[in-house]
Amino acid sequence: MGNLFEKTGMVIKGLLVLTPRETYQLTQQGDYLIDLRDLDFSDFKAFETANVLSIPSEIFDKEINNLNKENFYILADSSGLKSHYFAKKMQNNGFLHVSSLAGGFVEWERDGLPVRTDVNERLSGSCACQLKARERGKK
Repeated sequence: MGNLFEKTGMVIKGLLVLTPRETYQLTQQGDYLIDLRDLDFSDFKAFETANVLSIPSEIFDKEINNLNKENFYILADSSGLKSHYFAKKMQNNGFLHVSSLAGGFVEWERDGLPVRTDVNERLSGSCACQLKARERGKK
């Protein structure tokens, strides 16, 4: 399969960081995009590309044991703040090819890359700490 990370992104603090467009192209070539967002967010709006794995950050430590350490992984969250931490965690656990999506889902969507939206999973609330699915359970 070769090195899919070759000649892409830039290295910041020992970790390869990719743009949304680079990430999209690499997922089309076989890289895995790990979506770290809580299901309340990823169920409403999701990355629409090949090879997306939904592994919310709260179950990440348990779930990474089920992944092949030789595959290529790009970690993404909502805004790019957590993905670097979890990517470093993977590196420290022996994963050979790990990177982070710069700007997370926010930049992915801003760049006009494919997004799957499920309006039945819309969120509402008076502040971010109180967001919950608005339509879930309604008929």
